[in-house]
Amino acid sequence: MQIFLDSADIGEIKEINDLGILAGLTTNPTLVSKTITDFDTSIAEICKIIKGDVSVEVVASDTPSMIKQGEKLLKFGENIVIKLPLTWEGIKACKYFSNNGAKVNMTLCFSSNQAVVAGLAGAAYISPFIGRLEDTGIDGLELIRDIRQIYDNYAGKIHTKILAASIRNTNHFRECALVGADFVTMPAKIIKQLISHPLTASGLELFNQDWEKSSLKM
Repeated sequence: MQIFLDSADIGEIKEINDLGILAGLTTNPTLVSKTITDFDTSIAEICKIIKGDVSVEVVASDTPSMIKQGEKLLKFGENIVIKLPLTWEGIKACKYFSNNGAKVNMTLCFSSNQAVVAGLAGAAYISPFIGRLEDTGIDGLELIRDIRQIYDNYAGKIHTKILAASIRNTNHFRECALVGADFVTMPAKIIKQLISHPLTASGLELFNQDWEKSSLKM
């Protein structure tokens, strides 16, 4: 399983990218509207910072407008992935872009049926929203398991990667790894928590104390 950062904040993106563990980045209209003042300049800069895929979402609701916006997005960098909503209009746009060699991330996935249709339309990624499903009382991780099973059943026909989204905590990350998600996308604050453990901190403190007591030099 690989890690994407979910952010549009340039400073935050640089900070997390410097950790050396990112496979890519996702954004959405909410993140972009809160952190970016110049869309074109910022997206182009993000594409230079991140070496992996960068998902940027259209804000149109009809297929022709989605295609128009998607074509503009592709000009920002070779690593652009067009993010489309899981509607029939989005599916048609997905098929258009996949037929023309562009990567698509179908977002706002809440059912395995949606994931199958997105896969048949040639989506490079499917983004099931774990946290938002759990907000409604549904097991979001069960959806990841179902999609994993379905995609494995049709590995010769569906090549879509599972990009688990709406990750709310480190347990979501662990469970996604256990059930076989290909990627997870997370906010910076969750990424920073991944290797935090009180026994690591206390063990390091003890090692340092013992070293200071010795006469050894490194």
